[in-house]
Amino acid sequence: MELLKRENYSSGAPFEEKAGYSRAVKVGNMVFVGGTTTTNSKGAVEGVGDAYLQTKIILQKIEDVLNRAGAKMSNVVRVRFYVTDISRGQEYIRAYSEWFKDIRPVITMAEIKALARPDHLVEIEAEAVIGSYLTSRLT
Repeated sequence: MELLKRENYSSGAPFEEKAGYSRAVKVGNMVFVGGTTTTNSKGAVEGVGDAYLQTKIILQKIEDVLNRAGAKMSNVVRVRFYVTDISRGQEYIRAYSEWFKDIRPVITMAEIKALARPDHLVEIEAEAVIGSYLTSRLT
């Protein structure tokens, strides 16, 4: 069996080293982006109270780490949303569609009781396959 190269990508958050996780992991041509929130490098939550803004900030962070790993948003095949208030779904989806309306990866949105910090409204994961591209939409 041939082993695939693995690369870990950090966001620079101090807790990554302490807890032992990476913002993203690239294995072969696949990139897995872990749960991403709006906590910035200083530990402050950005976009407090604004579901749309938090989603935009998170998707930009995901795009940034994908680019560092050699991927693009157009390579994303799966997105998972964990939200604390599903009734705000349209706010999350409005921001999401600014990146993914034409790419159309599979998506899951699940309401959960809480996230790591009370001010987090949403946490997002993504998976990308480098070299993938949209050929058709089958119905």
